[in-house]
Amino acid sequence: MVDVSFYSVIGFLCAFAPNFTVLVILRLLYGIGMGGEWGLGAALSMEKVPAERRGVFSGLLQEGYAFGYLLASVAALVVMNWLGLSWRWLFGLSIIPALISLIIRYRVKESEVWEAAQDRMRLTKTRIRDVLGNPAIVRRFVYLVLLMTAFNWMSHGTQDVYPTFLTATTDHGAGLSSLTARWIVVIYNIGAIIGGLAFGTLSQRFSRRYTIVFCAALGLPIVPLFAYSRTAAMLCLGSFLMQVFVQGAWGVIPAHLTEMSPDAIRGVYPGVTYQLGNLLAAFNLPIQERLAESHGYPFALAATIVPVLLVVAVLTAIGKDATGIRFGTTETAFLVRHRNRH
Repeated sequence: MVDVSFYSVIGFLCAFAPNFTVLVILRLLYGIGMGGEWGLGAALSMEKVPAERRGVFSGLLQEGYAFGYLLASVAALVVMNWLGLSWRWLFGLSIIPALISLIIRYRVKESEVWEAAQDRMRLTKTRIRDVLGNPAIVRRFVYLVLLMTAFNWMSHGTQDVYPTFLTATTDHGAGLSSLTARWIVVIYNIGAIIGGLAFGTLSQRFSRRYTIVFCAALGLPIVPLFAYSRTAAMLCLGSFLMQVFVQGAWGVIPAHLTEMSPDAIRGVYPGVTYQLGNLLAAFNLPIQERLAESHGYPFALAATIVPVLLVVAVLTAIGKDATGIRFGTTETAFLVRHRNRH
């Protein structure tokens, strides 16, 4: 509740930033608030839903990101292209969905799994640092940070520079109008929502691990269409299909990370691994921009996306799988040890 309130207010204040320095500071504070929300929201959501429905809700939760991106794209079309208003209006409008999420969060009760874990820790006199000091948990933490680095690189690598590529008239950019580019962004976010919901649901049957590997593998043959097409229609198709598979893999992640986390630290473990991976993946954008300057945007996209799709597939394949594990049991009290049956 505090976290949502914090980033809602900070996001709204960005609309009134008097200069770039103040805007950067506000965005830094906003990032701190937003960064804390994903792990808490994922843990609460996955602990509240039945284990057999976790895959469906995992896709639904994660594609809130794509749906928000879609809403932001539509808002940009309306506010900037059709009404001709300033970017400040977009920050002002951002408080509306944030307040809606605050109202929803207020009506959700605390997780029974979390309460039981706290009671168990009090009875056994177990401290958080005892859990964090478990060598197996530390090893899994490092593994999940690497996995989330690859995942964030995959996501940002197919999204961050792509709108620039669509409108760029130099460095082998597509040279499309800003209006056409925004419509393509809207369409590929629809693909992201479809992929996340579909593959999140399928992961309940085919396991989290196999579903992620499948999505990463199917993304590879889409790269030429995604990066090297020269018409708006083919770029739209390529980006749509790419986001179906990229966000299809992402739709599994809320369930996968929370199932790989011990009960006692599920509010911290998924969020920290996710955000550390996000931090390390931040190098993707400057690398893509530098490659675009020297070799063109299509090469920059292909050269960064193909390797990371392979890395996502390999890291996931060698990792553990805890699909459908019951929270609040001896298996999840400290660490899943023997669930690797898929």
